[in-house]
Amino acid sequence: MNKKIFTLGIGLLVLFGASCVKDLDIKPMDPNTILAGNLSDDPIYLQEVLGKLYASFIISGQGSNGGDDISASDGNFFTTTRALWNCQEITTDEAICAWGDVGISDLNTQTWSANNPFLTALYQRLSLSITYANDYIAFTNGNTNPDVVRYNSEARFLRALAYSWHMDLFGNPPFTTDADGVGKFYPKQIERAKLFNYITSELRSIENKLGEPKFSYPQADQAAAWMLLARVYLNAEVYTGTAKWDSAKIYCDKVINSGKYSLAANYRQNFSADNDGIHNPEMIFAWEQDGINTQGYVGTTFLIESSSDAIYIRAEDFHGLTSNTNWNGNRARKQFVDVMIDTLATYGNNPVPWYTDPLFSMSKDKRVFLKTKKNFDIPSPSSIGDYGIGVYKFTARNANGTQAVNYNPAFACTDFPVFRYADAILMRAEALTRLGDKANAVKDINLIRSRAFGDASGNITTAQLTDQFLLNERGREFYYEAQRRTDLVRFGKFTDGNYNWAWKGGIYKGINTDKHLNIFPIPGAEVSANPNIKQNPGY
Repeated sequence: MNKKIFTLGIGLLVLFGASCVKDLDIKPMDPNTILAGNLSDDPIYLQEVLGKLYASFIISGQGSNGGDDISASDGNFFTTTRALWNCQEITTDEAICAWGDVGISDLNTQTWSANNPFLTALYQRLSLSITYANDYIAFTNGNTNPDVVRYNSEARFLRALAYSWHMDLFGNPPFTTDADGVGKFYPKQIERAKLFNYITSELRSIENKLGEPKFSYPQADQAAAWMLLARVYLNAEVYTGTAKWDSAKIYCDKVINSGKYSLAANYRQNFSADNDGIHNPEMIFAWEQDGINTQGYVGTTFLIESSSDAIYIRAEDFHGLTSNTNWNGNRARKQFVDVMIDTLATYGNNPVPWYTDPLFSMSKDKRVFLKTKKNFDIPSPSSIGDYGIGVYKFTARNANGTQAVNYNPAFACTDFPVFRYADAILMRAEALTRLGDKANAVKDINLIRSRAFGDASGNITTAQLTDQFLLNERGREFYYEAQRRTDLVRFGKFTDGNYNWAWKGGIYKGINTDKHLNIFPIPGAEVSANPNIKQNPGY
């Protein structure tokens, strides 16, 4: 990071005073005196520490100034967003990784165990962010300064977000809050349905304490809380056994009716260096990245580089990073092209097979950033990255192709989207469909498709609105944004739902897998170390 770091003695774990997010990068009046004893002297100091909570989701730590937050052979490899992306994407039809690192092949083929290092890393990272948040919340509870009240609520939002991923991925994690204090004890496990109730209750209690929508990007505001509530309610039946479509719609309505957001005119801007909430009307909440202030092979830098190679998707042609580039790892499986290519609407009344158009140049859907590589077939799960369907959705350039303001040849300035306005629209469309209001659901869907096609040529009718269409449209809109696994689980297509893709289950054509894989195992090290933890069924 570009600022000196100060250890703050708040509880057992340490927090750091240097901000890791450029909009939170506020210079202290006297950096050498910001310690635990006078941390409350000025709200600016508490905002500095708040930056650490945000940063814990996107970078490994303070680098040479403070090292990785969790010791690892490669700190970048096991950061939250990078591990989350692997768990959400390469376990599905949207991606497969060519690298031979331990644990990658298991995710590629849905054959993981409780000892998978990426599952362990993600579990530990989420737990660490929760611990940081608990410490911060406990320290700021009771402070009546309006700014600090808001910071406290932002920390509670970040804790709820971390718990929502714990709930979605691991089901029944250990549970602690700021009320538990800091010390050596074995956290107790919480049931998934009870964690659902805790998360939704927390978010409802803080929504009016956060800043108004578009308050101060990239800090969490009311719209971020509403989006998380909508997403959690959208998946309520998975988490609790009881659907909450009406609640999902309520919180989507709040975002949409706020009047603060709109779809970006250019879909690509959401994945470009100028995709932040200041220049982009669609971005609600994201992990901010900057080529100068948030350096690391993480987040969008990882996505851009891991998807590029020296022949088919080159830096100079597509994304603009030129240092340590072309890692040639991630690409899509051919079955996902059948999702992306919405045949008649895409190619017209006389469609041709997509594989005869290797550059996808005939696609009318402008969300299609794909390219057939050496061969669209992937001969084995560990085949080199020259095989499969190349994806170049994310770029380190601005949407118009120009260079980013804080350009760095190695690190992208492109923020990683967590919540986009398009998701509020498509979540509401799904909720409306479940509630029996297909007419209004189609209106929402056609807003998204009109942006994608540039006109009404891709619009659908109520007769075309099916479960499969809803799932596919989410795939077309949100591919490579770490949502696919969650969507497939909700639609019953991730494991045993008779939707298979190359190398699912370790078989070339793909096979159904056991439904216990719909949630990941609690890491074996956690089960061994904590007598209060029971392993998830089937592992």
